[in-house]
Amino acid sequence: MASLSFHHPFLLNPTPKNLITSTRLITSSSIRIEQEAVKIRTPTRTLFTKCHAVTDHVSVPPPSVVDHDDKVLVGEEERQVADYDWTEEWYPLYLTKDVPDDAPIGLCVFDKQIVLYKDGNGDLHCYQDRCPHRLAKLSEGQLVDGRLECLYHGWQFDGEGKCVKIPQLPADAKIPKSACVRTYEVRDSQGVVWVWMSQKTPPNLDKVPWFENFARPGFQDTSTVHELPYDHSILLENLMDPAHIPISHDRTDWSAKREDAQPLLFKVTERTDRGFAGWWGKEKDGSASNFLRFEAPCVLQNNRELVDKKGEKHYFTGLFLCRPTGQGKSMLIVRFGATKRPLLLKLFPKWYFHQNACKVFEQDMGFLSSQNEILLKEKVPTKELYLNLRSSDTWVAEYRKWMDKVGHGMPYHFGHSTISLPKVPAVVEHAPAGLVAGASASSPAKGGVGTMHAPNLANRYFRHVIHCKGCSSVVKAFNTWKNTLSAMALVLTALAILVTGRQWKAFCLVLATLCLAGVHACSTAVAMNTTNFIRTHRRL
Repeated sequence: MASLSFHHPFLLNPTPKNLITSTRLITSSSIRIEQEAVKIRTPTRTLFTKCHAVTDHVSVPPPSVVDHDDKVLVGEEERQVADYDWTEEWYPLYLTKDVPDDAPIGLCVFDKQIVLYKDGNGDLHCYQDRCPHRLAKLSEGQLVDGRLECLYHGWQFDGEGKCVKIPQLPADAKIPKSACVRTYEVRDSQGVVWVWMSQKTPPNLDKVPWFENFARPGFQDTSTVHELPYDHSILLENLMDPAHIPISHDRTDWSAKREDAQPLLFKVTERTDRGFAGWWGKEKDGSASNFLRFEAPCVLQNNRELVDKKGEKHYFTGLFLCRPTGQGKSMLIVRFGATKRPLLLKLFPKWYFHQNACKVFEQDMGFLSSQNEILLKEKVPTKELYLNLRSSDTWVAEYRKWMDKVGHGMPYHFGHSTISLPKVPAVVEHAPAGLVAGASASSPAKGGVGTMHAPNLANRYFRHVIHCKGCSSVVKAFNTWKNTLSAMALVLTALAILVTGRQWKAFCLVLATLCLAGVHACSTAVAMNTTNFIRTHRRL
């Protein structure tokens, strides 16, 4: 069942054996007094103990509801602050197998634009996505003899970021030393490309994430990449929310059913400066057999151990590697794997699971985009807006409280009781969250703007297919077969008209019919990979 539900973050989950419970209290000397307070529209009591451009807000609910709500809603805890620098982290860029061999790809980490490519030897390199000549994007360029060439004027750069060719220079002129690009360190680990974003601190190899289950003998995974039109914090919040699965993804596969919506059990076993961990399960089961771990900057995993009748242990993992790609945008690498998979799953092609994962994100897209819009509009901490329940939202509250602890070290953050707003307003591109999301939620064309190749993140083709070598190849192959079968059907129909014998007419018509059936099957497969999911009540 776990493998069938590969898109569910809470149905595939190995159990770390040694859990260390630790809570690090930060002394008041690490807390700075903020100069400007964020204005709150609701009655609050403001505490002027603040860190970097962060404001604390403590709501005072009416006395009549305190006792009752305290038993249902997530409670308050002592505010902690930790040293943190968002650049001194490894961020997941891409699945190694999906990095193009013949072209660069443009990516973002927060607002930093970078370009990733393979040289002639297959080695990975990463630059700032900006040509030093006239600031053109290098990701729009091409690879020439293993070097990255800017398509504006043909300047070429080697793996170290050094400019090695400028066609416009005289033959006796030397290339200026300043004609080089800023480089970033990248590492390939367990099938994922990671980038170190700091330009001041050398890469800390000890921080490169390592996932024990993915190193186990016989462990197999299904991995996909998705670009999404909402903030990375909203994405992570959604991924660590098991309560929404029965409702939002009802009947998406054989496991999610809305009648299974119920109270959940949570037990936090670890809180550190870099995240938190704990156990969770369904209340009716009476046990918490799933282990969740969140670790900075944006790594989430759900693990589970199962013992079969022979006493053999089997390990399951749902791994989510999230990358902030700017305000209102994020990119996610999803990896579901296990040491044992049902034989039935081997009958399904990988693209089937990929399109099913796309469907899951499209089911969430409308309301997650609306969250993004409201957070930017209201400009208050989440505790002023959320009603987090103990029986469903424990991980969400833990995550936003972790944001309180380290948010001062990020470009911007929305914590449980603190916020630091973006210095620059969000750049709205490709139909992301906000007004477009609200309008599309009531439109039969929800999420499907323009044609399949229209460059917007509301389009499944651009959210996933262009990032996945497997799905790109499948779409091309099905389109080729569709065109071939269409031509064959046309020829066979013409032959059926021209031939005189009844048997030959019937034979040609039968073959033409089979070809048309093949055309329909290929069209269906292409649509499954490229057409957004629309809920039944939203359709015409």
